[in-house]
Amino acid sequence: MQISFITLALKNLRRKVFRTAVLVFAIGLFVALLVFAVSFTISITSTIDRVSQRLGADIIAVPIGARTEAQEYLLESRNTSFYMPAELIDEVKAIEGVKNVTHQTYVSSIDGLCCDVIPTMLVAFDPETDFIIKPWLNQAIGRGLRPGEAIAGAGTADNLGLGLVVVEATLFNTPFSIVGDLEATGTGLDNALFMTQESFQLIIESGLSPVREDEISVIFIQLEDGLDPDYMGRVIEGQIYTVDVVTRSSMGVRWLTTLADINKIFLVTVSLSLLLTVFLVWSIFSAIANERIREIGIMRAIGARQSHVVLLFFLEVNLLGFLGSLLGVAGGTWLSAHLAANFELLSSIEAGLEIWQQLLIGLLGMLVGAGVCLAGAMVPVNRIKKVEPLLAIKDA
Repeated sequence: MQISFITLALKNLRRKVFRTAVLVFAIGLFVALLVFAVSFTISITSTIDRVSQRLGADIIAVPIGARTEAQEYLLESRNTSFYMPAELIDEVKAIEGVKNVTHQTYVSSIDGLCCDVIPTMLVAFDPETDFIIKPWLNQAIGRGLRPGEAIAGAGTADNLGLGLVVVEATLFNTPFSIVGDLEATGTGLDNALFMTQESFQLIIESGLSPVREDEISVIFIQLEDGLDPDYMGRVIEGQIYTVDVVTRSSMGVRWLTTLADINKIFLVTVSLSLLLTVFLVWSIFSAIANERIREIGIMRAIGARQSHVVLLFFLEVNLLGFLGSLLGVAGGTWLSAHLAANFELLSSIEAGLEIWQQLLIGLLGMLVGAGVCLAGAMVPVNRIKKVEPLLAIKDA
């Protein structure tokens, strides 16, 4: 019985191919806009959250005034340099509630003058205290770095063409062996070369580096369990006047502020598109109901119940919703994938979606598309199911 209803629904949709196509296309446009807007928003927020989680620090202390530069490096992979006295490590460590600290020093290589690799950020870390690089280092080569050795982030390894072989390189006139590459993290750390503080000392001694021996760039801070990073950030800034802090909640705040404004535009656009689509579905199904009132009257006269009429229209509505939503999900996914490079906000932080996120957004698009179709057709279908058979045949 159900198969015959599906066949009948398909035949009804094929009666007016152009009208069916217009309806499918309209639903598809709305769903594509929705999928693109949701993908845009989630890709940025999840990327910033992923960066924050993978750094493993509750707070990042940077030289005063260098808060933006630090985030540009960690989120956008921009080569940048900023330094503060290394003695601040002990001052941070002495603050009550601070559990662990580690530090890193950044310097940009200069192609041709002192280095034979493409310009990239060199990151020196302390293997004794590090909790940022070590987990990835153990996974990549199963041991620590030796003096004179460096390891590349995933993006830098691609640029260097690094494979299974060790690459010999010169950094600030100092020979280094690049012994491997780290797994991609989705952070600015992917586009860097890492070495221990001991190896970095060789670069400082070359006299070509702008950084001095007693300088560092950032201090990563882990807090005791249960402490509020925002409160502790204010405590650290209050006790050490020469540092600014970036907490997890404030990571990427510049991008999130811009995103909030964009989301308002998306909300208005999607809302208007939703209303237009519902109105279009309502008007087309109202026309369909008027055209088929005699047909429905005859069906009711020969024994069809209201539930049969509802089932028939329900199948037509869902077929339209399914086709339109499928078209919209494909279009929205394609737009979000191919237009990302044209948006500074997306390309600067290399924002992207995981497969499961894309699947969930696609599912959301399918459900909303079907819901919009049902909402628009509800009133006409409810009206036609109550038609009196004899009156319908007579009036038609």
